[in-house]
Amino acid sequence: MVVAAKTGNEAMAEAMRQINPDVVAAYPITPATEVVMIFAQFLADGLVDTEYIPVESEHSAMSACLGAAAAGARVMTSTSSQGLALMYEILPIVSALRLPIVVCEVNRALSGPINIHCDHSDTIAARDFGWVQIYAENSQEAYDGTLQAVKIAEKTSLPVMVSTDGFIISHCMEKIEMLPDDEAKKFIGEYKMEKSVLDIKNPTTRGALDLQDYYFEHRYQTSEAILNAKNPILEAGEEFGNKYGRKYGLIEEYKMEDAERVIVALGSTCGTTRDVVDELRGKGEKVGLLKIRVFRPFPAQEIATALSNAKSVAVLDRSDSYSGQGSPVYVEVLSALFKNDKKPKIVNYVYGLGGRDINLEDIKSVFENLKKVDQLEEKNYLGVRM
Repeated sequence: MVVAAKTGNEAMAEAMRQINPDVVAAYPITPATEVVMIFAQFLADGLVDTEYIPVESEHSAMSACLGAAAAGARVMTSTSSQGLALMYEILPIVSALRLPIVVCEVNRALSGPINIHCDHSDTIAARDFGWVQIYAENSQEAYDGTLQAVKIAEKTSLPVMVSTDGFIISHCMEKIEMLPDDEAKKFIGEYKMEKSVLDIKNPTTRGALDLQDYYFEHRYQTSEAILNAKNPILEAGEEFGNKYGRKYGLIEEYKMEDAERVIVALGSTCGTTRDVVDELRGKGEKVGLLKIRVFRPFPAQEIATALSNAKSVAVLDRSDSYSGQGSPVYVEVLSALFKNDKKPKIVNYVYGLGGRDINLEDIKSVFENLKKVDQLEEKNYLGVRM
């Protein structure tokens, strides 16, 4: 292993360098700009031989990625917030065409008002576009997840986005362990597309008009592919763990064996919650953390099993849903528990929108409130000025 101090953006860029994709098409946007900026420097220094395409917008970036992937190239890009939103038109086309594109996504609030800081509204809004979604807790997971994403995408013929929290992870430096270059290349392996649009001896078409006759069937196939992606994700995480000592699953349970009060969260907030769990455990309180690492495909059964012995649960959402039955992660977790005979009382907390800090005291207050869960509103806003 190579130990180095890296920001989340640097970690993702280093993973991209080791992957050495055939094509990267990108347009810069804060706080993801550094990922492709650093990668472009690798190209200028002769460390990769990627075809780098600077384009005029994120819509063009994903369109160029789509064309390159359909031709059989290994393709990556990076974006954030409004940039991802500008790709929304193309994202479901990529998954429908079963193209294994990987996006290094840096979570940032959607406008408006204009904001450049972290929440999960950008990726959560894209949750039903047929992309595998992996949320990293720190720079190490950003690096490891990017390498695994290539294997997952090419095994499932589905696109994958690996997300980090903007500025919290993307611009904060921490020690990570990187694989030697030859080990990284060995882990991801070679890529050979089964049917390329450039194969003139075996001509195929992608993106043809698909009306009442077959559209329904093709959408069903994409839906099934996402559901069936669980095993390849688990296989990639287990192989990585067996070889390099860091094993990954769909979820991660922290001190859940006898936990009565549990917080469910995604991303960097899980690190803050671990510290609080450790502190409260030291005082004899039975608290725990359930981290959702993979949000699509949604690990419903795994979550239901993990929470079956808890008494009260708070689902922390770094995005909101206007007039819905709770915010997005909460609704998914609630649905996962619906048919269980044994299920805890569960409440929703929206927090951290637009990059507002969530600190140890905030997390402690959530655990404290779970002691009186019957008195809580179903949906609560943590840290907002009323």
